[in-house]
Amino acid sequence: MPVSPKPTTAVQVGHILVGGNNPVVVQSMTNTDTAEVDASVKQIMQLAQAGSELVRLTVNTAEAAKAVPQIKQQLLAQNCSVPLVGDFHFNGHKLLKSEPACAEALDKYRINPGNVGKGKKRDEQFASMIEIACKHNKPVRIGVNWGSLDQTLLARMMDENSKLAEPLDNTQLMHKAVVSSALESAEQAIGFGMDKNKIILSCKMSGVQDLISVYQDLSSRCDYALHLGLTEAGMGSKGIVASTAALAILLQQGIGDTIRISLTPKPGGDRCEEVVVAQEILQSMGLRAFTPPVIACPGCGRTSSTYFQQLAEDIQTHLREQMPVWRGKHPGVETMQVAVMGCVVNGPGESKHANIGISLPGTGEKPVAPVYVDGEKTVTLKGDNIAQEFQQIVDDYVVKNYR
Repeated sequence: MPVSPKPTTAVQVGHILVGGNNPVVVQSMTNTDTAEVDASVKQIMQLAQAGSELVRLTVNTAEAAKAVPQIKQQLLAQNCSVPLVGDFHFNGHKLLKSEPACAEALDKYRINPGNVGKGKKRDEQFASMIEIACKHNKPVRIGVNWGSLDQTLLARMMDENSKLAEPLDNTQLMHKAVVSSALESAEQAIGFGMDKNKIILSCKMSGVQDLISVYQDLSSRCDYALHLGLTEAGMGSKGIVASTAALAILLQQGIGDTIRISLTPKPGGDRCEEVVVAQEILQSMGLRAFTPPVIACPGCGRTSSTYFQQLAEDIQTHLREQMPVWRGKHPGVETMQVAVMGCVVNGPGESKHANIGISLPGTGEKPVAPVYVDGEKTVTLKGDNIAQEFQQIVDDYVVKNYR
């Protein structure tokens, strides 16, 4: 089991609590043009329905800032109260000041210390954003990214490092600089009037070992709530595997209060994939439950038919599509286990271990499919409607057992 999480400061983001003893929160980010209100509302609704508990959106122009209150209003009109996080770079201080309605509508501001400004202007512009956050009683995420690190801080640390008897190598120095940027910026924000319980930190890296090393160091040096994510994780299996490899280790060590999986979607791909991956990481580690898991065998020479594969996919899709309804009507349903197995070798055994399981016939087996409910065989299905009948058995079980 994962170790007990190190206590961190709880931060209120809209109606969501991040940190403290609260469950790890799943978040995502839109890739629409924020100024396009209808498109942004549609995608935020999709992400929220998929299970994203916080949604971040780009606020980079006056048009985008003006659109944020409209987006919020439309979401609330459709009974969607997911907290919105504004992602600011370079001109956030101007946009928050010129568009107070945007500053009020957002539930959190994401500030990158490396993209706030340079020299004296950096401090002034950072102070301006923090003061606006305090005025509107909003939390902030101070999000350091190694691709846009504060160059003034890095130059200072490189100079200090060169004078050491045993200087750090470039990788060690970069890790130290990223952590220092986050911690120094947090202390600076407190100096500008921000309460500690309004600050979340992140130190985003694109390398698995880099991310693990940085967050282990950051966690050991502070008790701020921490946001985890492998930045620029990549596409498809590469991004999923890399994100899982990094986050699973940190989560196992009790590090991390909120996560995002930064997948590059395929052209026209589903943005909600990153939400599903985040949920599956947390669920597979036993940290949270979101959707009833489907246990299914990989198939072998005994299962030349693809029928069980199709049934497993259809059932998994059905469960996920039903969750927005079931979540409110049937509390606890997310812990239900369903097994769809392809032959007699492990089929009956796995089906008995699940709440509901079906053991489909393998090659050369009798064309019947026994169904097990809570360990007991209840019916044997056969014919052309096995899929529909099994789905109905699942639906009936939910209604009967989760009230």
